[in-house]
Amino acid sequence: MNTKQVVNSALLSLLAIGVGNSALAADKPEAEKCYGIVKAAKNDCQTANNACAGQTKEDGQKDAWIYVPKGTCEKIVGGSLQAKS
Repeated sequence: MNTKQVVNSALLSLLAIGVGNSALAADKPEAEKCYGIVKAAKNDCQTANNACAGQTKEDGQKDAWIYVPKGTCEKIVGGSLQAKS
């Protein structure tokens, strides 16, 4: 293989990686926060009672949320798009 072939091969590889990554990003589904369905220590972010993900103390904590695919939260028993007080 000569230098020109090596360079062309490298450029084609980089192009293929870029196209593959953009295709993966396009397939990412939209998500929404769903409150009230979280199992203890499985929340995605802070609540009124803790500062970080994974720190809820009880199942179904009303202000704790997780990401779910868009359109599914309100189909889950106890799920809500707004935090409950």
